[in-house]
Amino acid sequence: MGVRKLAVGGNSLQEGGESASLPILRSRKVARSAGRRMNARNECISTRFSGATEGRKSQRGKMKGAQMAKRGNGLGSTPVQIPRKGRPDTWGVRTPQHTDPATGKKVRPWLGREFPTKTAAEKALRTWLAERDQGRVVSSSDMRLGAWLDRWHAGHRREGTTKAGYETKIRLHIKPHIGNLKLKEITDDILNELYRKLEQQPCPSNNGEPLGPKSVRHIHNILSAALGAAVPKLIPINPCATAKPPTERQIKAKEQRYPTLNDSQTADVLRAIWQPCGMRACDKGETHHCLRDAALWTVLAVTGLRRSEALGLHWEAIQWDNSAIELSWVVGEEGNSYHLRRLTKDGDAAAVIYVDPALMAVLRWQRDRVEAEKRRLGDDWTDHGLVFPRDGFRLRRDGAGGPQDPEKVSARWRSLRDRLSLPESIRLHDLRSSYVTNALDAKENPVEISANARHHSPGYTMTRYGKRREEGARKLAASSAGRIGLARLA
Repeated sequence: MGVRKLAVGGNSLQEGGESASLPILRSRKVARSAGRRMNARNECISTRFSGATEGRKSQRGKMKGAQMAKRGNGLGSTPVQIPRKGRPDTWGVRTPQHTDPATGKKVRPWLGREFPTKTAAEKALRTWLAERDQGRVVSSSDMRLGAWLDRWHAGHRREGTTKAGYETKIRLHIKPHIGNLKLKEITDDILNELYRKLEQQPCPSNNGEPLGPKSVRHIHNILSAALGAAVPKLIPINPCATAKPPTERQIKAKEQRYPTLNDSQTADVLRAIWQPCGMRACDKGETHHCLRDAALWTVLAVTGLRRSEALGLHWEAIQWDNSAIELSWVVGEEGNSYHLRRLTKDGDAAAVIYVDPALMAVLRWQRDRVEAEKRRLGDDWTDHGLVFPRDGFRLRRDGAGGPQDPEKVSARWRSLRDRLSLPESIRLHDLRSSYVTNALDAKENPVEISANARHHSPGYTMTRYGKRREEGARKLAASSAGRIGLARLA
């Protein structure tokens, strides 16, 4: 058998020879071993790379999930950055969806869109959430104080004179200063500033003088009632609760003191007003004008009626057999006009006061005088059943028999005051004050005095009308000395 040559790697080997086959086998083993090691290394590297990649992907996914996590229900939105042109960007944030107290609708308004930083926006949201948890959610309504005062005043259930007084103070003293502010912008500091301004600045409607503490306090009471009606629909709390209007001490310090007449002085005045003028045309007051108001002044001084109550007395309200008078009508003023209306002051709707039979005789005299006036005027008289109607003296237009103008009645009292040389500070209303004060000095029952004066409580009567007089102070001193026997010791 012959020998065949093989060519391997440029070398010629003889097949079948032992020395030539061994190196070839070793080379193949080495190559296979090296290949296996390389594959293992590549697999290891690949495993490490893929593991790191998966780890990074997982970490990025977790971070992304953390950033994109949704806030809990009722916690509001995440602040958003708002691009701005020509200035730094700002941040805005919305409230969580909630019910607007003013409208009852679901809303989600912006808390603000001009926060300088994200932290500031988040802080504002936390503050809002805290107020919501305390029940102090502010309505998103932009209603202004002036508009709200108009709405409140229109629906206010008060008598005409009270509403008219409210309207005047709202129009002259509140709206010009803070009427354009939103309700939710009103604070106690703003109200305090208003009160100080009204007390210091000249007021055109007050003859160029600043308002007194009592008027400013009344304005505070109006604001307190109006803003209290806006809670909780439009504002969470009433800022008037923490405002500082003039105190009762300050009001009393500035309050003008009006004198009163004691019983002796009142008797002198009544004797003077019942004296006929003595002129040739005088018929002792039966039809002459010299005694036209004598019965009215007497009723005011003896009963303590208000001017409006006396002018509203009707004949049908007088109980002749019982010596009593029922008060059910008044002549009220509203602006520049006046009219009859039902009595709605403090106390009973139809108060009854009891009078002396001597006063009933005065009322009978007044009835005869009214009947004589009706006969004299004939068709020019329109009967309203009033005890003190408008008579025909210097009558320039129709209206005889109707209610009298309260201001003209007060003007006639001032003329009488000057004729009797009374102090100029004595007003017509001071006849009422004198009646109540004299009754208190006489140790009459405060409950009955308060009922006759139509006050809401005897305490108010004693506080408001109880006055210190010299004769009362001397009487108290003598009584105290007598009880302890001071004269015997001296």
